[in-house]
Amino acid sequence: MYVIAGLGNPSKKYENTRHNVGFDVIDALAEKYGIQVIWRRHKALVGHGYMEGEKIVLVKPQTFMNLSGESIREVIDYYKVDVQKELLVVCDDISLDLGQLRIRKKGSAGGHNGLKNIITHLGTENFCRIRMGVGNKPEGYDLADYVLGHFTGAERKNMDESVELAVEAAFTVIKEGPDASMNRFNAKRTNGS
Repeated sequence: MYVIAGLGNPSKKYENTRHNVGFDVIDALAEKYGIQVIWRRHKALVGHGYMEGEKIVLVKPQTFMNLSGESIREVIDYYKVDVQKELLVVCDDISLDLGQLRIRKKGSAGGHNGLKNIITHLGTENFCRIRMGVGNKPEGYDLADYVLGHFTGAERKNMDESVELAVEAAFTVIKEGPDASMNRFNAKRTNGS
């Protein structure tokens, strides 16, 4: 069994914001594999299904970004999954170019408060994550305003392509392992390719 958790903020006003690309990936996975992510459990919206024969649990924490670890901890405890081998977290990253993916098997929060809270609640940095580049904050912008801001039309098109790549990357993590996914998807994207 694999738990795939996408980070974001609940409520309509945060839909399609930079901080919610993790939710976008969960929605895309749910659509591709026919999974309904509608069950309110573990301070999250949860859905169960299969990805090419592998049982998966899709999770969208409803605790708001900075408290994502509360939900993830409950999910991990309930499903009794091995954090190092069976958890995949998807989140935004302002230090990566727009649309760039970075898959890692472990690592620090890198300033991301959602990851920081998960690391605190799990007591380890050793879990796989897909970080999705949303571009660096422009000079003079407030960080919170930037990550809670919406994409322009051109940026959204790029991110939609990136979401599809993240779905493929998640599939690769589960079917072939993180190393294969890192080798395939960590290459720099240019001009949306």
